[in-house]
Amino acid sequence: MPRHSLVIGGILLGLSSTTSAHTPPPDATTVARSLVVTLKLGDQYKALLPAILFRIKPLVTQERAELESDYDLIVTKAGDLYTPYYNEMREQAAAVYAANFTLDELFQMDAFFRQPAGQKLIEKWSAMSLQTAQIGQDVGRKASEDLRQRLTEALRQKGHRL
Repeated sequence: MPRHSLVIGGILLGLSSTTSAHTPPPDATTVARSLVVTLKLGDQYKALLPAILFRIKPLVTQERAELESDYDLIVTKAGDLYTPYYNEMREQAAAVYAANFTLDELFQMDAFFRQPAGQKLIEKWSAMSLQTAQIGQDVGRKASEDLRQRLTEALRQKGHRL
């Protein structure tokens, strides 16, 4: 599954990077948990497991071939070991949302992302984010080149040697 939900979750978390000092009401936490499910953040957190297992394999097996095949068999049951961390990620994400948005805002976001347009946004967000980031880089590069040339010419017109 694409990283779209994780991207959306990260953006929403990034938009609200400062958590308030107050404890959110229980209703807000409940709705925030629902929002985390709606955004499919849990699916994205679960999708992290293969990368984690791949990354730690050389450390655990010490790159010894005789350990690698047993490692591969053992990790098929690693999902159970990962469950507490998966649950912790979901709870912490819900806590961040609950601390940064009002109950009404959480209801509105959850309602929006449950609708077809919200689901389509979740589905397409990752690819669209990459495309718009590329646009920003390309246009920024063009602007930088153009501004450099124009400013250099303006300084030359003032008699500066460049």
